[in-house]
Amino acid sequence: GLLKHEGKAKFGPAFRQWQVDAANFNIDGHYPVRELWGRARNCWTKILAHESKSVLVVAHNAVNQALVATAIGNSYIYLLRRVRGNVGSNWCRRNRRERSVFTYVFTFVDVSGLGTEYFRILLQSNCGVSVLDFIPHPDGGSPLICLNRLNQTPGSPVATRSSAGRRTSRRIILVCQGSTQDSEATVSKLGDQQMNMLGVIQAQKTAELLLDLKVSTIISSPNNACAQTATIISQVQEAADCLGADCVPRYVEMKNIPDLDVAEIFQPSTKDTTDISYLRPGWLNGLDDTVTSALRERSGQAWHSLLTELSDESEEEKIVVAVAHPVAHIALIGHCLNLTEEWLGSFHFDAGSISVVDFPDGPTGRGIIRCINYTAHLGRWSIPITRSTVDDDSF
Repeated sequence: GLLKHEGKAKFGPAFRQWQVDAANFNIDGHYPVRELWGRARNCWTKILAHESKSVLVVAHNAVNQALVATAIGNSYIYLLRRVRGNVGSNWCRRNRRERSVFTYVFTFVDVSGLGTEYFRILLQSNCGVSVLDFIPHPDGGSPLICLNRLNQTPGSPVATRSSAGRRTSRRIILVCQGSTQDSEATVSKLGDQQMNMLGVIQAQKTAELLLDLKVSTIISSPNNACAQTATIISQVQEAADCLGADCVPRYVEMKNIPDLDVAEIFQPSTKDTTDISYLRPGWLNGLDDTVTSALRERSGQAWHSLLTELSDESEEEKIVVAVAHPVAHIALIGHCLNLTEEWLGSFHFDAGSISVVDFPDGPTGRGIIRCINYTAHLGRWSIPITRSTVDDDSF
C-alpha cells in the first residue's frame, strides 16, 4: 500500500475522487466501495446463522461502515449488538423465543439498506463501538432494525476537528435533554417536563464534555427540560476561563426554536402513542402516517434553521449546539441523511446523549455523522453498549 501523501503525489485526480466520490471510484475496472457493499450484504446471512445468543464480528472500519449501512432498513430476526473499529466487531444476540422463526429470515429478507453513497457519511473510527438492535415485531413477520449507537469511541467525539480525514470548521452537536420527572417515559407525556436529579447530572456531564469546544450558539427547544439543559451548558461555557479551559471568557448566544418542540405532534394522545415508551429502540416504527409526516415536516424547518445558523461566516469556526427531546433529534438525523419518514424508526437516542455532525464542505454540503447517541461521557450513568444475557425476554 501507499501512504496518503504518496497516493496524492502518484495518482492526483484519482486520489481526489476517492476522497470526495468514493462510490464511483474505480481502479483497473473494479469499484472498491460497490464491491465492499456486496460483501457486507453476503456477510449478514453468515453472521445471523450462528446458533449462539451472542456473536462478535470483528472487521476493518470500512467493512463496518458497509455492515451498518446494509443493515439499516432491512429485516432480520435477531437482536444485534455491534462493536467495531479499525479492528472492529459486531455483537449479535437473539431472544430465546425467536428460535422457532429463525429459518424464516433467510427465505424472506431482501438485503438492501443504505447505498454506497453513504460511504464515509456514517463515520467509523478505530476502536469505536456501534450497536444495531434487531427487534422482533410484536405481530410477527418482519422484525425491526434500529441503529442504537454509532461510533462510540474511547476518546472524546468532539476532540478532533476532522471527519473522514477532512478538516471541518462547521459542526452541529445534537444534545438530548436530561432525564425528566416522567418516570414512565411514555409518548403521551411528552409535554413540558422538568428535569429530575439524574437529568441535571446528565446536563452537567454534557457541559463538561463540550468545554473542550468553543461553542458559538446554543439553540434549544422552548420546553423546560431542554431550556434547563441549554442553560447549564451555556453557564459552563461562559465560565471556561475560570475553569482553566480557556484563557479568555467565552460568550455563547442562546436561541429558542419552537420547531424543535415536537410534543404537540403527539397530543392529544392517540391509540398509536398512548402507552409507547420512547426509551424503547425502534418505537417510532408503526406510528400513524400523519404523526410521522408532521414530525418530519416540523423537524425539517428546524434543520433548515440550524443550517442557516451554521452559514454565518462571521466566525472562522462555527459550532452550533441544538438541545431537544430525543424524538426531535431522530427526525433531524433523518433530514441530515435525506431519508423519508419511513426511516424514523431506524434510529434511537437516549436522554443525555450527544450526536455530532460535521460539515467539511460547509452547510451546503453533506453532513458527516461522527457519532450517534454517544453516552460514554456520562460516566457511571452511561448507557451500556451491551446488555445482560440474563432474562432476555425482558428486552
